[in-house]
Amino acid sequence: MGNIPDSTINIGIITGDYYYAATEPTHRHRRPVRWEKIGLSRTVFTQPALYEVGSFLTIFRIRKHADEFLAALHATENAVDAMTSVVESVANQENDEENTDEPRASRIERHTRDHILEALHKNLTHQEFEEFTADLLRALGYQARVTQYNQDGGVDVIAHRDPLGVEPPQIKVQCKHLTSTIGAPDVQQLIGTQGPGDYVVFVTLGNYSRDAKSIERQRSGLRLLTGEDIVTLFLDHYTQLPERWRTRIPLTPLLVVADNADL
Repeated sequence: MGNIPDSTINIGIITGDYYYAATEPTHRHRRPVRWEKIGLSRTVFTQPALYEVGSFLTIFRIRKHADEFLAALHATENAVDAMTSVVESVANQENDEENTDEPRASRIERHTRDHILEALHKNLTHQEFEEFTADLLRALGYQARVTQYNQDGGVDVIAHRDPLGVEPPQIKVQCKHLTSTIGAPDVQQLIGTQGPGDYVVFVTLGNYSRDAKSIERQRSGLRLLTGEDIVTLFLDHYTQLPERWRTRIPLTPLLVVADNADL
């Protein structure tokens, strides 16, 4: 098992023995792994399973919820979103005790982020996600409006700084209410709407393929926002969001013991 920096989960199979890579600058202790599932959204798994995974950027063994991750590993659905029911059906049959480790700051933060991501995915319709994105842009200080809803994609939200929307730059936003991986073709489609001086932003609850990220690095005026980016913006600007969304995903501030506190 492995977490990667964007918080998605990789599932792989160890294919060889341990070896020491003396010439490598980091991670010298290694075992070869064949990665079978890449970039799985955390929304696919139950909360107890996510507790066991934690937020570590490493490879480690799953002990208590192996059946749940094996279900995701062997699922034949092409879309990650479709795996949720497969994993939940396995999880409902498990009788393992809940993870009883004492709470830590990092665990509470990760649980909160998982809860927000899941709520945005499961509790909002596609059209509501576009409306949420527009409100999030308003909380960031932009003027924003939702275009006519169209399930075929295209530009879903238009944002700008000036009140009338006549001064450049104009920001064109496409929203994908998915937790799966967005590929280069979808990103290229959005770029096709970019006019002179425009910025284009892709918003999804999932992640992007390597090719899609490569386009972002090479293309001026393009920004790809992942589910983790959206959760961060949601947390940073929570109090500026309309009550509509704060009621749907209620949060409260609290102080918790730091992970490294010397008790």
